[in-house]
Amino acid sequence: MYSVRMIESHATWTEFLNTVQPNTFLHSWPWGEFQKATGERIWRLGIYAGETLRGIVLIIKVQAKRGSFLFCPHGPVLNSEFRMQNAELALRALVDYLKPLAREEKCSFARFSPLMLSTPENNRMWHTLGFREAPIHMHPELAWILDITPSEDEILKGMRKTTRYSIRKAEKDGVEVITSTDPDDIEKFWSLYSATVDRQHFVPFSKDYLRKEFEIFAAQNCATLILGTYHHEVIVVAFVVFTPWSGFYHHGASISKYTNIPASQLVQWHALLEAKRRGCKKYNFWGVVPESAKNHPWAGLTRFKKGFGGYAEQYVHAKDLPLVATYWLTYAIERIRRWRRRL
Repeated sequence: MYSVRMIESHATWTEFLNTVQPNTFLHSWPWGEFQKATGERIWRLGIYAGETLRGIVLIIKVQAKRGSFLFCPHGPVLNSEFRMQNAELALRALVDYLKPLAREEKCSFARFSPLMLSTPENNRMWHTLGFREAPIHMHPELAWILDITPSEDEILKGMRKTTRYSIRKAEKDGVEVITSTDPDDIEKFWSLYSATVDRQHFVPFSKDYLRKEFEIFAAQNCATLILGTYHHEVIVVAFVVFTPWSGFYHHGASISKYTNIPASQLVQWHALLEAKRRGCKKYNFWGVVPESAKNHPWAGLTRFKKGFGGYAEQYVHAKDLPLVATYWLTYAIERIRRWRRRL
């Protein structure tokens, strides 16, 4: 009933994506180009009912020391009406397509991070298809999202009182905000990013990785750096990615030199206003942690994001389709890594 085929056309891919409007940029055409620029192999697949395109699937071959695998970030992306009716049949056709591909590419498993709401029905569907819970998550599974269609005054009123005060204080303190699409400004971002890594002890992306991502998205007018300066010194930077429907706070960095200057709140305010100016309907603050995770490394960042108002979306946890016995070695390594990072 359903078939899976390669999609080579940028227009076909993007037209479908813009019709469905998923709350992610990880299935956009530029994200695929970025993966290729970092040396990864990708496959852009379409799920068809007859000649009608009903879903798109970006597959990335991840080559790691713990073993190679096929990965689908925030996908597959299915037509909304189709998703309710025949999602399991479509995914079964996809699994049948991926199994021989994984063998050819010497991959031990396939991993999906679906952009599907975490419901018993959705989780049951994946397990029916032979998937199991992945030991780690690859992308945010609990996202914090703000509706930016109301007026600026209404958005401000919806914020936590302390966040609204911080924005006004930063303006009074003389914080200036600059927007840049110049790839050379990644150097400024990297300087602060390195300081943030030292302070918060997370595993960083490389400078080359961040520069390539910014170059590819900025060239399509889909990314900007928003820099907060104080006394002519850059003290906060937000790396924001845009789709036609949402802005995404993808990376952030700051220094702790001026702890009494709330520049981060002002930078985020300008970031969501830039998304609103572009016609976006949502601003996605990316990942947060549950209220119960008070000792999680992201707990403070979560409080910061929630101060702007908004709501949470909980997605299905990453799913693995084991294909060969060596998968279990990868499983064990990732469980240990998750425990060490307290994630």
